[in-house]
Amino acid sequence: MSLESDIAVLRNVPLFEDLHADQLRLLAFGGEHRRLHRDEFVFREDARSDAGLVIVSGEIALLRGRPERQVIVGTYGPGTLLGELALITETRRPASARTLTDCELIRITRPLFRRMLEEYPDYAAGLHAKLKARLTEMTGNILALETRFTR
Repeated sequence: MSLESDIAVLRNVPLFEDLHADQLRLLAFGGEHRRLHRDEFVFREDARSDAGLVIVSGEIALLRGRPERQVIVGTYGPGTLLGELALITETRRPASARTLTDCELIRITRPLFRRMLEEYPDYAAGLHAKLKARLTEMTGNILALETRFTR
């Protein structure tokens, strides 16, 4: 893929929607391309997570549970960022990811993303606000569920 086509893919990722062309170019240029065949594991549940993966083409299933009893918890296609939290902090994968088709991915490491945040502090501030709002919403949703389980 060309740098311009990588930028076009990254532009469609919700976490990156507020990035300008130069910022997207930094991620596209620093990102690592991976090509995987159908039925390959991208990562395994509980593995150390050090990067986010943008699906450029193909489809990936997220699976939870022991290998003999795995359950698909979601399927994702182009423009999806897997491992968003891994861009910001050390974490573990909450599920396994396996390709359902041949796939092409862009791997964005935490150091690359941090570099982008350091070079573009306005984006970092906006991202902080966006994540804070999402956390507040998620907390509200969890608290709303509490009444369903305490009756």
